[in-house]
Amino acid sequence: MSDRATRAVVVDDSHFMRTLLSDMLEDGDVTVVDTAANGAEAVAAVREHRPDVVTMDLQMPEVDGLEAVERIMDDKPTPILMLSAHTADGADVTFEALEKGAVDFFTKPGGEVSTRMSSKEDQLVRKVKAVAEADVSGRGAVAVDSTGGSAAGSVATDTREYRDGATVVIASSTGGPTVVESLVGSLPRDADLRVLVVQHMPDAFTSRFADRLDAASEYDVSEATGGDRIGGGEVLVAPGGKHLVVAGAGGGRLRTKLNEDPPEHGVRPAADVTMRSAAETVDGPLVGVVLTGMGADGAAGAEAVHDADGHVLAQDESSSAVFGMPKRAIERGCVDDVLAAGDLPGGILDAVKLEVNA
Repeated sequence: MSDRATRAVVVDDSHFMRTLLSDMLEDGDVTVVDTAANGAEAVAAVREHRPDVVTMDLQMPEVDGLEAVERIMDDKPTPILMLSAHTADGADVTFEALEKGAVDFFTKPGGEVSTRMSSKEDQLVRKVKAVAEADVSGRGAVAVDSTGGSAAGSVATDTREYRDGATVVIASSTGGPTVVESLVGSLPRDADLRVLVVQHMPDAFTSRFADRLDAASEYDVSEATGGDRIGGGEVLVAPGGKHLVVAGAGGGRLRTKLNEDPPEHGVRPAADVTMRSAAETVDGPLVGVVLTGMGADGAAGAEAVHDADGHVLAQDESSSAVFGMPKRAIERGCVDDVLAAGDLPGGILDAVKLEVNA
C-alpha cells in the first residue's frame, strides 16, 4: 500500500457505534469513507468506494455480518476485520466469518454497544491498518489433503516412518486460524507428533478454537489448563491471556505450565515464550513453524529452535494474509524452509521422517 491514509468502511447497526468507531479510526489517521447500518449497505459501500478495509459487525438486521462477508468476498474481495462480542457464542460466529474470507477479528469489550471501546483505540487502529495490508485476491481455504501435502504436491505417508518423540510448535496471528486448522487437520496420526499451538486470540476464543481443531484433526486437541502432560498424537492450544511454557520432558511426554508473565511483543500468549522453552527442554526432534501474522512474535523463538538443532519452517508471503511474523523470522537467518500454507504439513513430515540408509 502507498503512503496515503488507509481508507475504511465502518459497518454496525448501532449509530452510536458507527460514530464511535469512525472517530477512533479518524484519530488514528484512518480515513472513514463511508458507514453502513447493515450488510446490504456494506456491500453497496464497498462497491462504490473500494476501501482498503472494512470493519464488520456480526449481528445486524436484514443482512447480517456473515452474509455480508460472503457477498463482499464474491463481489469485491476486500480485507475485512470482524468486530465480535467477547463471548463463546461470539467466537463460534466469528470463526464462521473467517471461513468465509474475513482476515481477522477484534473483540468488543462489554458487548455489542460498548462505551469501553475507546480504551482500545490504539489496538483497534493497529489491527485495522494491519488487516488493510492483507492480500485477499484469490484467497480461500488452504487446500490440503489427508496425506499431509497440498493439492499441488501431496506427500505420501503410508510408507513413511517417523522419528520418535517429535515436537512441533506453531506460531500464528492475523489470518492464521484457518491456516492452523488446515495444517493440524492434515497431520497424519501415525506421525505421533506432540503439537503446541500459539494463536493470538482472547480467552473466550481459544477454547472454541481448540474444539474446532479437535473436530478437524485425527489428533486429540485441547486448550491448555496448566500442568498438562502431552504425548504423541496430542495437541495443546495456548489459552488467551496466558503464556504456555514447556516445563519438562520425559517418558515420551512434555510437561507444560501456564503463567501470566508480562506480554511479549504486546501479546500473551506469545509464541516466543513457548518456542524458547521448547528449545531449552525438548530432547527429541523439534520443529518450529511461523505462520501469517502482524508483528515479530515467533522470530526469536524460531531462532532458539534453530540454535537447538531444530528445524524451522515459515509460511511464504504469497499465502500469508500478513507477512510480518514469517518475514521477521526469515530475516534472522534461522528458517530452513519457506513454504506455501498448503505445503507446510509436508514440510513438517519431511523434518521428522526417519532417515533410512540405502
